[in-house]
Amino acid sequence: MNNNLQKLIQVSQKENRNIIGLMSGTSLDGLDIALCNISGTGVDTKVSLLQFTTIPYEVTFQEDLKKLLSKQVVDLKHLCQMNQKIGKKFALHINDAIQKWNYKREDIDAIASHGQTIFHAPSCDANTENSTLQIGDGDQIAYHTGILTISDFRQKHIAAGGQGAPLVAYGDYLLFKAPHLARILLNIGGISNCTFIPARADFEQLICTDIGPGNTLIDNWVCAHFNDITFDQNAIIARKGKVNYVLLEQLLSNSFFKKPFPKTTGQELFNLQFVENALNHSKTNNISNEDILATLTAFTANVIINAIDTIVPSDTNFEILISGGGYHNPLIMEYLYNHFDNITIRSTAQLNIHPDAKEAVLFALLANETLAGDPKTFENKGNKNPAVQMGKISFPH
Repeated sequence: MNNNLQKLIQVSQKENRNIIGLMSGTSLDGLDIALCNISGTGVDTKVSLLQFTTIPYEVTFQEDLKKLLSKQVVDLKHLCQMNQKIGKKFALHINDAIQKWNYKREDIDAIASHGQTIFHAPSCDANTENSTLQIGDGDQIAYHTGILTISDFRQKHIAAGGQGAPLVAYGDYLLFKAPHLARILLNIGGISNCTFIPARADFEQLICTDIGPGNTLIDNWVCAHFNDITFDQNAIIARKGKVNYVLLEQLLSNSFFKKPFPKTTGQELFNLQFVENALNHSKTNNISNEDILATLTAFTANVIINAIDTIVPSDTNFEILISGGGYHNPLIMEYLYNHFDNITIRSTAQLNIHPDAKEAVLFALLANETLAGDPKTFENKGNKNPAVQMGKISFPH
């Protein structure tokens, strides 16, 4: 038998596996690397987060990515080169992390790489297909680490009738379902998404959806209008401004927010041009950058609040578990605490999943299901979250 296939079978039959999950989001701040020990599959899955780190991207690398991210027209040579460059860079960061954590490559059974999303295009009518593109070649990662790699998860989801996002429903169901309490798993990344898990839920009862902008508009406005900083740390700038409610109403009037859940979106819609258009339509171009940032922060919070109020039945006892970079924005959190004043809001850290690591952990879980699970775990009468095992396998040799 081919040695690679033999090793694959051995890994799939192990009682537990050490899997490194990778996540690089649209905020382009760095690579999240989560080393997970995973035992079992499906509803019997148990996860221990052994190590976690985020490797910041240098400015030149961020600029190379920005030339591709959510652009209608790109340099194809640059796209091809970055597909290879990202994969190799991820591999080098993984090798460094393994060494820093005092592990050997032989201790790691697999790598699960989300890659870098550069364009996400959900279908807008009957004449268009759902599509999405993540780059960062899995063969580069496998070859340069010497470790079995699973990557490009979203394409199978689309092939099976989904929109390619959000994929967190699968991991949220395995990790966070509870017998006597409904939960909202809220991730505030560049784009916000949430999973509603009713108490004692079967997988088909979940609602998993993108919500709208998370940090992306806030971060992009800061980068464009404030020198030498890339995000509004502790909401210091936003607190200097005042919310402009005319602008806020214009931002909230976008047709995306009228679409039923579940739905998906990205920076293709929520970008600086979206803000400029809202400023023009609301005739608020003369307000200060601080006021605009305060309004964008309120906009992010209002979008999240409106979504949760819509998704969760009014008589439901539930809690909110938060992950992602937006958890560190105290102004967003104030809006949530004030609105959901009778609801428990806490981070996923209190369930032993670091809030910054959650998405990387979830891709490790998807890889574990691909290696050893059964798609029937995720049986679903609809096709919003199809019952499929996702990811392409790259052998190291």
